[in-house]
Amino acid sequence: MKKMWKSLFGICVAVGFISQSYAEPAPTKQQMMIEDCHVEGIRSQVRCGKLTVPENYNKPTDATLDVNFVVLPAHDNSKNNTPMMFLAGGPGQAAAQMASGILRMFSEVRKTRDIILVDQRGTGQSNGLQCNNFEDYDLYEDITDDMSSQDILDCLADFNVDLSHYNTTNAIRDFDALRDALSIEKIALYGGSYGTRAALVYMNMFPQHIESVVLDSVGPVEIQIGLFGQTGARSYQLLLENCQLDEACHQAFPNLDEEFQALIERVEAEPIRATVMHPTLGSPTEFVISRTKLISTLRLQLYFMQGRQFVPYVIHQAYLGNYLPLAGLVAQSGGDESGQIHAGLLFNILCSEDYPLVKQNQWQADADNNFGRNEAQKNWHLACGVWPTYEVEREYFKPVTADIPTLIMSGKLDPVTPPSYGDITDKTLPNSRHIVVKNASHIVVSSPCAIDLVNEFLTNKDPQAIDDTCLVEIEDERFITHVNGSN
Repeated sequence: MKKMWKSLFGICVAVGFISQSYAEPAPTKQQMMIEDCHVEGIRSQVRCGKLTVPENYNKPTDATLDVNFVVLPAHDNSKNNTPMMFLAGGPGQAAAQMASGILRMFSEVRKTRDIILVDQRGTGQSNGLQCNNFEDYDLYEDITDDMSSQDILDCLADFNVDLSHYNTTNAIRDFDALRDALSIEKIALYGGSYGTRAALVYMNMFPQHIESVVLDSVGPVEIQIGLFGQTGARSYQLLLENCQLDEACHQAFPNLDEEFQALIERVEAEPIRATVMHPTLGSPTEFVISRTKLISTLRLQLYFMQGRQFVPYVIHQAYLGNYLPLAGLVAQSGGDESGQIHAGLLFNILCSEDYPLVKQNQWQADADNNFGRNEAQKNWHLACGVWPTYEVEREYFKPVTADIPTLIMSGKLDPVTPPSYGDITDKTLPNSRHIVVKNASHIVVSSPCAIDLVNEFLTNKDPQAIDDTCLVEIEDERFITHVNGSN
């Protein structure tokens, strides 16, 4: 069932479970191996390495684990600019596995500074906590509604490690230990989605080692994220409004929400079973559509401007009984494996750091919406009902007040980390600026303009001086209205 987690979870962030004070262990130089290498998707030679760190930082002589990392060397090292460390999302994404995509996205940044990609402990080659029993999920015929508590327990049984140490704060200790092992005095941070939560905790734990920070699509330390119902419904409502503002979309789908609500009623009554031509194989395939599959597939599209443009057409065609376009979106969700979520780490962090702090009335209020209802929270309840919980170092999840130059970016259309979240973080930081991009969704740096802003900020380290006029050139949201595209 691995594919399910990519579509249901965009960000999980860590908030303390048990308030307890811990003394920060004294930093020690760890054993490191680094060598020239090649990684998939990148033609040029890069640097790969392993850093041996304690599994438990309070007992550094006991069990250890190897943290995997990749360094994308700067093309021009003449200025010796501060390296940028990329903090991946999820939690559960392995940054090193996404090296080729990150290189394409941050090619301008890499011209003058190294980019460091670290597989967070519990991901990728840093003892990845992947659930083997989720591997055989059929995207078309299976429905995630059938997942049981036993599936979660079977996943848990796969791991022969002390899971209590696979958390956000120990990940930050790993990141800072790597900074030290690479003899970097100060580091620049880019965090996207859950990576913003990691960056904020880094700012609380080791502010003296950070030169500047970019927070893209913010998960504030003050908010227990996992309540995706209202944020998803907000993003869907903005899509409806933008469709009505677009003449072609309005003419093609004048009753879009009514059709969506009717479609929801249809799949709630009974899962739909339709025979469609397989989008990639071209052979007849049974396609089973439950409410969970419908909403999670559409919700995933809200994350990306490219995906959002298909949502009205897919809803309309499904309402008319043509489910092939929806099957095509499902096929896309099962494609790229580079950004896969390691479900074991996802559960381990969420179920201890977030889930216990959410009250029942919050769950109920979040489910009271016209888009995803309670779908975004159903699997949290299932997983966290059986997953063991561990103590959390609560003091590191307080609001961040470190005087570090910080650029905050939010997409107005974001279904999981709306601009109001960026406002929360902006209020507590003394040297920050929050830029909201009108025509962007989750992860703002997907646009060339935003990348230029990041590069300018990392160079000048003055958030107030950034020239953001290029943002007005980003075109309004457009939509596909028929099989050949838009009018």
